[in-house]
Amino acid sequence: MQSNDELCLQTIKDSIDKIVQYTVGIKSYRQFIKDDKSIYACLMQLINIGETVGRLSEEITSDESAIEWRKIRGLRNILAHDYFGVDHREIWSIISIHIPTLKKVVEGFLE
Repeated sequence: MQSNDELCLQTIKDSIDKIVQYTVGIKSYRQFIKDDKSIYACLMQLINIGETVGRLSEEITSDESAIEWRKIRGLRNILAHDYFGVDHREIWSIISIHIPTLKKVVEGFLE
């Protein structure tokens, strides 16, 4: 792992932890969609994750893990440039299904 990777992975983990914190007690899309502050806070952290993924070395992003690093980077571009086209149901799906997996993979690299 390159020296910059550890800092980037820690930054990604910190953003994941914030998303988890922002969604404590939110168990469904219906609850999520009613909480504008949580939606916008999570979107900002997803942008941060995508931006940071772009700084990871190929050594990390070429790993055969369950993570589709390119899609994470692509999500950042969608969120940053096509804000009005964001599907909040898809964001909830990412938060509730994919973020826990990403957290496990990132923590594995950090160990």
